[in-house]
Amino acid sequence: MLLEELLLNYPAVARCTIIGVPVPEVGELPKAFVVKQAGHEIDEAFLMDFVNQQVAPYKKIRELEFVKELPTSAVGKILKRVLREKEIKKRKFITEKAGP
Repeated sequence: MLLEELLLNYPAVARCTIIGVPVPEVGELPKAFVVKQAGHEIDEAFLMDFVNQQVAPYKKIRELEFVKELPTSAVGKILKRVLREKEIKKRKFITEKAGP
């Protein structure tokens, strides 16, 4: 079962997607972007645990971010490329800010 399917099985999740986030030491690790269902509250750690108990260790979600909406194309397809580009820029900024 796909990680997205597992997340969508949880009642508090309206929409979601998973991207691979580049990590120099290991390659890529899964990060989830989740839009909450209106009127539902959910904890990040609880939702990650909900998914991670059902998948192999290498598929476990390492990060989860709640967002108000996901970027979509004109036909409604989630634009993972946009999320990935933003994540890479954010991580480069953090790395550059931290310095050597």
